[in-house]
Amino acid sequence: MTSSPDIDREDRRRAFLAQAGLADARRAPLPGDASTRRYERLTTPSGTTLMLMDQAPSAESPPADPSWDEARRRAEGWNATARLSAGRIEAFAAVAAHLKGLGLSAPEIVALDPESGLAVLEDFGEAVFARVIEAGADPRDLYFAAIEALARLHAAGPPPEVLDGPGGPWPVQDYDTVALQAGADLFVEWLPKLEPGLAFDAAAIEAWRAAWLPVVEAGAAGASVMAHRDYHAENLIWLAERAGPARAGMIDFQDAVRAHPAWDLHSLLQDARRDVAPELEAAALDRYFALRPETDREAFMRAYAGLAALNEARILGVFARLIVRDGKPRYAAFMPRMWDHLRRNLETRGLEAVARWFAEHAPGEIGR
Repeated sequence: MTSSPDIDREDRRRAFLAQAGLADARRAPLPGDASTRRYERLTTPSGTTLMLMDQAPSAESPPADPSWDEARRRAEGWNATARLSAGRIEAFAAVAAHLKGLGLSAPEIVALDPESGLAVLEDFGEAVFARVIEAGADPRDLYFAAIEALARLHAAGPPPEVLDGPGGPWPVQDYDTVALQAGADLFVEWLPKLEPGLAFDAAAIEAWRAAWLPVVEAGAAGASVMAHRDYHAENLIWLAERAGPARAGMIDFQDAVRAHPAWDLHSLLQDARRDVAPELEAAALDRYFALRPETDREAFMRAYAGLAALNEARILGVFARLIVRDGKPRYAAFMPRMWDHLRRNLETRGLEAVARWFAEHAPGEIGR
């Protein structure tokens, strides 16, 4: 009789924890998200808490090798096409070390087995930005700390092409035209599967890509800083006892790439999961430009609106896929917010071609 993969995986977790001196730790699984990772909070007999991060290396298609061309990336699957890390533990460990080297808050790696996809991390606690704000904290304090962290990350300039992390080297690749356009294309691929009234023929898809081309090219050309890539109030932990930008504890940054500095800003300030008041968005942007006075604000804001719109189209496609393919209907609740952000961004000068595409091919959606 052969053992099940789940039992084999549990045996590996137990062996890893024993080797790390944590065999007696009490284990409490955390709720899952949209990824293939799982987390457990570990409580040692002394009361110290840690986090077990579990990402089987074989759970997803492979990440992109920097030497692969577009055809090879597409043949290898979504992670290679979009330049995602496939959740690799060594990616998380390498990015964490880089962030910590800049004085930013990433979890300490306590134990690591990259071949098995297991790590024990410092526990930042449960003060997720979104929950702290819901409990009555002034959102300006938290968002300004997150902005200060981004300003420091951007001031460091381009990250090394290869990070030397505790789990081994990890490449930092550009969020290039292939990855950006593939993200936008999730909209035309998955929205018709969620909304039967939508149908995009070959001509419509060709027009879609032509409309986005200036945004995609500008985003790729401006890839000059490390981007967390999923920087928002559910992936930031409030570390009130720390100072300045270190108060923003970062998690889930394993998909970091070299990208336009606007990317993480719009992820934070035009959040899919919670409303950010327009006046707070404006104040946070003012804070960023005050910390980065050398930035050409007008050009930056054109890129900000364009990349935000592209990301909102991408997220609408992701949510449609999660609902249709993965049976996760709760993501439908987030979609109206994304439509609102998209409508607002499409009023920006330079996005007229994209706005015309929506008016012609999805007028009912964009007009909601």
